[in-house]
Amino acid sequence: MSTANASSANHSSSADRVALPGLTEAQTLGLQELLRVSPVADEIARRFQEAGHRLSLVGGSVRDALLGRLGNDLDFTTDARPQQILKLVKGWADAVWDVGIAFGTVGARKDTAEGSFLIEITTYRSEAYDRSSRKPEVSYGDSIEQDLVRRDFTVNAMAVDLPGRRFVDPHRGLEDLEARVLRTPATPEESFSDDPLRMMRAARFAAQLDFDPAPEVVAAMTAMAERITIVSAERVQAELNKLLLAEHPVKGLRLLVDTGLADHVLPELPALRLESDEHHRHKDVYEHSLTVLEQAIALETEGPDLVLRLAALLHDIGKPRTRRFESDGRVSFHHHEVVGAKMTRKRMRELKYSNELVNEVSRLVELHLRFHGYGGGEWTDSAVRRYVTDAGPLLSRLHKLTRSDCTTRNKRKAAALARTYDSLEERITALQEQEELDAIRPALDGNEIMELLGLRPGPAVGRAYKHLLELRLEHGPVEHEEAVAALRAWWAEQPQD
Repeated sequence: MSTANASSANHSSSADRVALPGLTEAQTLGLQELLRVSPVADEIARRFQEAGHRLSLVGGSVRDALLGRLGNDLDFTTDARPQQILKLVKGWADAVWDVGIAFGTVGARKDTAEGSFLIEITTYRSEAYDRSSRKPEVSYGDSIEQDLVRRDFTVNAMAVDLPGRRFVDPHRGLEDLEARVLRTPATPEESFSDDPLRMMRAARFAAQLDFDPAPEVVAAMTAMAERITIVSAERVQAELNKLLLAEHPVKGLRLLVDTGLADHVLPELPALRLESDEHHRHKDVYEHSLTVLEQAIALETEGPDLVLRLAALLHDIGKPRTRRFESDGRVSFHHHEVVGAKMTRKRMRELKYSNELVNEVSRLVELHLRFHGYGGGEWTDSAVRRYVTDAGPLLSRLHKLTRSDCTTRNKRKAAALARTYDSLEERITALQEQEELDAIRPALDGNEIMELLGLRPGPAVGRAYKHLLELRLEHGPVEHEEAVAALRAWWAEQPQD
């Protein structure tokens, strides 16, 4: 690509627009996104230039600028070594961190009138895994071209030299961006051998950008899928999260399954592709789960929800282990929600998710069938209270998961299920207004129980509390005097040591 220089003065003026030969008008306008961040980018670039170093905007930042979606997270690359980067950003940035310095990366935050920019500056580098290592070996390079060839995909291997704004695209990433295709700068085999996590990134970018990997990329992913096992669970989890939170997660998940990568990172998902019985008397559980995920996403109201999406994807993973062919020809999956909750907990722990996330997702999996006991509305108020109490703070997510789990093509059946769930939600709302179900608790707390029964802290207090909670769930709000009488009556029936 040829060079296009722009004035270093007021970059927001129309006369200052960058015109890069070979770019379409839309792409040129996309690069005008760079002008929005140019005061920050040019300031830091001049500091590097004055110190005798090169600095380039690179990778995802250039890609997103060309797609018209550049945010305030900016990635740069430079010939300066990490300690030199630290020296150059200190005194300019409002905050600096060096947690990635072992891999050649320095992070910084720059506050401006237009907002805060999060900046990462990385020394030109190349990295590769040996056959048994989980950590990349980092070596530093001396040219932008050398750095770009080690990037994961050509659409991420473009750069804009600063402050002169020379567009660098040695691997024809711009053409691949226009074609919406994922190719690797080197051969896919070399690229994935250097960093096997790039195979998961291919699936993640398919989900985020709605791009398609080139045939040779898919072939290499399939042949090398097992190599993902040398990558740490934390890095795998981070890529999986980005994929799940993307706009088209099902596209990325299908790629993981079709290439065999899922067999190593989320084997419960391909296991859902159960062989149908000869009479096809149960749904394709794999396709059903992907549809539930899409329907759950459609019900999100406050942006992507990782807990809901994980629960939707995993809610039926207990079915393969519980499938039974009954004597009457039916297929059953008894207690698959309980088995699935245990499997969810195990898989998420292996992927190093937080305890909080593990507990929330596995709880939703465990509860996702509870609604089907509601029937035509036969639940008592006590049963509704238990439903709300068992769901706790997950109730709104449980509503969405339960509604999403209806994938029948029978419109009459789907409408009937929706009406029934509407009825349940209406009953929950009415009871919440009457009884404050969200904060349901007995009329007496632990201190009152100990005082009334002359107890010290111990298991007996817990049993008494649980009895009063059951009373509250069964009968609704109980007056203080009634609770005291009920407690004394219960205690009188207990065996005394």
